[in-house]
Amino acid sequence: MSATAGQAQGERGLAERLGLKPGQVVQEIGWDEDVDDDLRDSIENLTGTELLDEESDEVVDVVLLWWRDGDGDLFDTLTNAMRALAEGGQIWLLTPKSGREGHVEPSDIGEDAATAGLSQTSSISAAPDWSGTRLVTPKGRR
Repeated sequence: MSATAGQAQGERGLAERLGLKPGQVVQEIGWDEDVDDDLRDSIENLTGTELLDEESDEVVDVVLLWWRDGDGDLFDTLTNAMRALAEGGQIWLLTPKSGREGHVEPSDIGEDAATAGLSQTSSISAAPDWSGTRLVTPKGRR
């Protein structure tokens, strides 16, 4: 395998860890200069679609939400993000890892997600500086 092919597989693997699939529509909320561009690129490469910005009014399969401590009210942002989700859609909440500027305590995520009517299903290391928490609406509400 060439270095380029290995690199492409590694990038694709970032998006695959999020459970994304070709053809899915992904909206990105909370972009700033500190986001992980490799993860963003891998999502676009795997899905075959460009990330929609937060101004989009399209129905989406996945919301990619970059969130840092101090960004505002997480409950309000999650509630607004849910409006764009297709039935069975998911939100990937990406927060800086522990020890990094803007880190958000997992208990805060769990509390705000539950209040917004979302269930936390998994957590992963999404990128070198970012943790990912998968949030979905409970099956009874879908």
